[in-house]
Amino acid sequence: MRLTCPHCGDRDRREFYYVGHAVALDRPAAEADIAAWDDYVHNRDNPAGATRDLWYHEMGCSAWVVVTRNTVTHEVLKCELAADVKGVVS
Repeated sequence: MRLTCPHCGDRDRREFYYVGHAVALDRPAAEADIAAWDDYVHNRDNPAGATRDLWYHEMGCSAWVVVTRNTVTHEVLKCELAADVKGVVS
């Protein structure tokens, strides 16, 4: 898979470190029960289709990049700096 770093251009995905979903998760309240915390820590959606992920350009410019990609076709739809995207965890 190839990712386009907004600073460095087209690169092999092995230059990047996959961090996870780019969207903030709803953290339970401190007093929430164990089931709510278990769900928060261990369960994630596994969508078929478009998803937004956070990647770190570890072997390049050290940029945090939001990658929109299709999990079915493996097509990379968009790469943008995390700092330019609202609602992203970095």
